[in-house]
Amino acid sequence: MRLSWILLTVCFQSSIFAQNLDFRILKSVNHSYTPTGGKVFKTITNSVNPISIGAPVGLCLGGVLTKNSEIRWNSYELGSASILTSLLTTGLKLSIHRERPFNQYPNDIIKYTKGGSYSFPSGHTSAAFATATSISLIYPKWYIIVPAYLWAGSVGYSRMYLGVHYPTDVLAGALLGTGTSIGTHYLFKYIKQKQVAKQQVML
Repeated sequence: MRLSWILLTVCFQSSIFAQNLDFRILKSVNHSYTPTGGKVFKTITNSVNPISIGAPVGLCLGGVLTKNSEIRWNSYELGSASILTSLLTTGLKLSIHRERPFNQYPNDIIKYTKGGSYSFPSGHTSAAFATATSISLIYPKWYIIVPAYLWAGSVGYSRMYLGVHYPTDVLAGALLGTGTSIGTHYLFKYIKQKQVAKQQVML
């Protein structure tokens, strides 16, 4: 009984410490705001939907125009990763119901951009990392991987800088987007292998 009480106390104190650290990091980042930085990070945060939607659509159009089935297939993989990430993110938000930091700490955290539904996980971050991971797996070249992840990381930072997400929201979004895209990549790889094997049998 005493051991159980000690474990509960340790877990509770650890939880409080983690929450305080989460808040302190956010406050430090949010309070470093400058008008110039605000413009830069608002542009970055607003780039998520155009890039996440535009990349698979652009690939698909390119595949159709060049009659390249491989490019079209890549666009389906990229689009599927984004859609699945969005669905999972929305499901977690509606299940966990975490308040936005500017609502929970209105005297400490300043909101500099729109923040809609619940806070956990960060939808912008999950979408950015899903796109960055998917495109990096499809085209594993350093000149694609480095800019993709620099952009995704900047998106995550922008969400804290603009006061709409905690660090743990951003971390969870990054892990979710990355994990979903990896899973989608291997699923599409498996489907491709099955198709190739089927074609070889038919020949």
